[in-house]
Formats: sequence, C-alpha cells, structure tokens
Amino acid sequence: MVGTASRYLYWLPEDDPGCEQLDLRFGDQGVRALGLVLRGRKGAHVRCRYELEADAAWNFRRLTISATGDGPEAPQRRDISRSPKGGWQVDGEAAPELEGCSEVDIQVTPFTNSLPIRRLKLGKGESAELRVAYLPVPALTPVAVAQRYTCLEPLGESGGRYLYEGLFRGFRAELPVDPDGLVTDYPETFRRQWPR
Repeated sequence: MVGTASRYLYWLPEDDPGCEQLDLRFGDQGVRALGLVLRGRKGAHVRCRYELEADAAWNFRRLTISATGDGPEAPQRRDISRSPKGGWQVDGEAAPELEGCSEVDIQVTPFTNSLPIRRLKLGKGESAELRVAYLPVPALTPVAVAQRYTCLEPLGESGGRYLYEGLFRGFRAELPVDPDGLVTDYPETFRRQWPR
C-alpha cells in the first residue's frame, strides 16, 4: 500500500447503551488508531480512550489506554508496548507474564480483532492459535490468554469472514469484515453503525 488511508468508524454495543468512535490511519508508515468508547455494561458506565500503534504489517507496537467507571475505583491508565523482538512492558516495567503474546485485545472494542486478521493473512480454511494480552475494562490489568482465528472467506474487494474463538472462555463468533479487515458485525456484541 502506498500512502495512508484514513477511516472514521462508529460501532454500537448490541444490547448495552453506548458507542465507539474510531479514527484510524494506516499505510506504509504504519497503523495509528484513536478510539473513544462510552458504554454501559451490566449496570456500570465506562469511558475508555485508547491510542494504538502498529507497524505497516499490523504488528502491535504500543498502546496508551485510560478508563473510568462510575464506581469508587480510581481512573486507570496503562502504557503497554511490545518491542520488535517480542519483549513486553507495562507502564515502563518489564512484563514477562505477557511474553509470547502477539497483540492486545481490548475488551470493549471490535477494532483489536483487526490486528490478527490483517497481520496473519490467512487463506481460506487456515487457522492460527495466538497468545494475546487481554485488557478488561475498566480494570486495564493485562492477562495473557489463548485465542484462535480461522479464515472462512479471505479478505477481498467485498470484505471477508473469520471465526474468532476466545479459547480462554469458550467463546466463538463469526466476524464479517470490510475490505480493510475491520469488523462490520460482531454477533450479540457489536454492530457497525457507520459506515455500513
């Protein structure tokens, strides 16, 4: 890809009140995503901001994320990074518990599913099991978990379709994506409001 593509996207939670706005830029200089999530979950209200960077091949490099809830907990903030050699840091400290993880998965956004979808470039019927740094919101305490992606229809001009499995919790969902690998519908979880 030559140059930079710029996308603005909006997702709505399927059952809860809220929305996410994403400002995404990607191209031969890398990926930069700025997201704002406002969401009511299980009676609690959460505000989450994130800035994520990846290289041009969609390899995760850095995440700055903050979250507040309406409970007594103090607002949380994390700076998480992964070196090209695979070493992880959380708030400037080595995080050996995340060694072997390939990317992050932020609980309240469908955007982070795009990282493995774009990076792996799976062919039809191919699958890959991953170890990822999962970030629950609003706690923002990363934990290494197992996930699997299987390509049902590879990315093309009309998009693609992937089976996501959260092996750590027995969850499965078929994810239709647009030609840029961005989720359009996450069954029973998120749906894209704009662009459709």
